[in-house]
Formats: sequence, structure tokens, C-alpha cells
Amino acid sequence: MAQQVRGVVAPGKGEPVRLETIVVPDPGPGEAVVQIQACGVCHTDLHYREGGINDEFPFLLGHEAAGIVESVGDGVTEVTPGDFVILNWRAVCGRCRACRRGRPWYCFATHNASQPMTLTDGTALAPALGIGAFADKTLVAAGQCTKVDRAASPAAAGLLGCGVMAGLGAAINTGNVDRGDAVAVIGCGGVGNAAIAGARLAGAAKIIAVDLEDRKLEQARGLGATHTVNASAADVVSSIRELTGGYGADVVIDAVGRPETYRQAFYARDLAGTVVLVGVPTPEMKLELPLLDVFGRGGSLKSSWYGDCLPERDFPMLIDLYLQGRLDLDAFVSETIGLEDIEEAFEKMHRGDVLRSVVVF
Repeated sequence: MAQQVRGVVAPGKGEPVRLETIVVPDPGPGEAVVQIQACGVCHTDLHYREGGINDEFPFLLGHEAAGIVESVGDGVTEVTPGDFVILNWRAVCGRCRACRRGRPWYCFATHNASQPMTLTDGTALAPALGIGAFADKTLVAAGQCTKVDRAASPAAAGLLGCGVMAGLGAAINTGNVDRGDAVAVIGCGGVGNAAIAGARLAGAAKIIAVDLEDRKLEQARGLGATHTVNASAADVVSSIRELTGGYGADVVIDAVGRPETYRQAFYARDLAGTVVLVGVPTPEMKLELPLLDVFGRGGSLKSSWYGDCLPERDFPMLIDLYLQGRLDLDAFVSETIGLEDIEEAFEKMHRGDVLRSVVVF
């Protein structure tokens, strides 16, 4: 039987979010209903509210979530009721050309639940990234649920569902940071700091954090940065080169996603080094680089989609490292809040006051 629960809805472009009663149907074939325990407030949720993703209002916001599987539909084998899971927004299909070639982290046909969640008047809701987890319960494709050790804090574990995984994966999976490498990370918000934590986890010898604000650089030191550069007071490229013996970093991760930061990353890497773009640009942005420099500097220019993660591979491993005390996911939880505090959390995030506000149910 369908259930009525609370959910945070963005009704229209730029309008304040509202706490509404939403209808969650019973899971159909291949679907699961998950009782949400915690969900992080991500920039992507704000982009949805502002109409920056698409105009399919109303949206059911929230996607960085962990919770307990309540029920599953026919044919579901991935999880069973009672499992503690992290939700992901890239449930791989197993059939597309990327999956068939053994590269499911690039899956080109990821999927979500087939049935819509609705308002009580029947209006269909578009769930953020196919999840919609600013709600007591949500309906997802079963492949969006990854079972992990229930000893993990839901508030910390849920952050692997988006931003923290994007940063960790940008360093470990996309950048292939190795022992002894010099790594620079431009932009020390949640994703950039996660990339710093990932570089430390991978054994980088030198980790250079770059940002415009000293308070963010101090946070970056706490997560593993060995050196910092305040981009408002120093030239980024020359500073990174100076800190790396004049050569440049082996891997430079752009966690901002602007043409000027990408150019900094491009010229701050060593010959044959790697640039990883994980910050998301906006549609109007353009980049110009001398083609001879692209050729002459060699190396790799990569984009990182969701940290090129495979949730069933990466989430359990990272939770194990968290429980061993080797990955401080708790450091990313700046505050815990209620569902009614989402608008205030957006303001704090916009000001850069928090790494993550996390709704705890």
C-alpha cells in the first residue's frame, strides 16, 4: 500500500522549498523503498531549486543519503529488507557498451525507479538525481542501493552518495594518484577536500591545497594537505611549481570548474602530468588553450564523472576504511539539521560556511 511521508519539494524556479506530504508507492519490479536516516545538502540540490539542471518542477530534493531498505519489488536480489545502504545516482545497467567492455563505472544507460512519487493531489515529482531523499522514505531502483556495514554513521556514510565520492574518486580512480606523487587540488569545498583526503589515502607525498579563503585552506590541512596556496595573494601556477622543485604537480585536480582554474591546473602540472576536472562548469563557459601546448606538455586531460566510481566496489571499501579510522568521513559533517532547515542550509553552503549540512531523521 502506498505511504504518505514528509518530503522537501522545490515548487518552481528560485522559489523557497516547501515541506510537503508526498506519496511513496509500493516498490515495483526492480525497485526498493528506503527509509532515509541521513541526507547531505549538496550544491546540486540548490541547482535544481534554481532551475540550473532542468525545468521539470516540482522536484523532490535530496540525494546524498543513507538508510534502511524497507521493502523490495519482484526480481530484486541486490538488497533485502533491513539492509543498511548508501544510495547512488548511477545504477549501472550491465548491458550497454561500457558495461559489456568491463567498464561499468562509465555506464551509458544508468537507471532509476520507474514509478513516480507524487504530491497528494497526484502531481508527479521529479526526484533529484533519481533519488529524492529529503524525505522520510523514498522509492529508488534497487541498483541504486549499495549495502555497507551498518556500524557506520548514517550522516557520514551518506556523503559517499555524491560529493565526497566525487572528490575521493577524482584522486583515486580518475587521477590514479600513486605513492610519492605530488598532487594539487584547486578549490577546497566539499569535493576538493575529499580529493585531498583521497590523495592522502593513495599515499601522495605532497598535497597542495589552493583556495581563496584561509579558513578553507585550514580545513584542507586537517584533511591531509601538506602545503597551501591562497590564490587571492599568490600566483597559483608559480606557487605550485615552486613547491614541486620547479616541475609542477603529477596530478592537478580542478574542483571549481571554471576556465581560469582549468588553465591554472593545465599549466601547474608536470610534463606528462594529469589534469582532472571534477568541478562542474556551466553551459556558457568556454576554454581556449594553445593546441601546441596541449601537444607539447603531453600527459592526460580527464573529466571525472562521480569520481568514476563503481558503488558496489567503492562504497563498502571506503566504509571499511572509515571504520578502521583511515578515512575521516565525519570531518565532512559540519552540522546536523532537520528537514525544516534546508533553506538555511542552502544559505550557509552558498556563503561557504560549511562543508556539509546533513539532515538527520
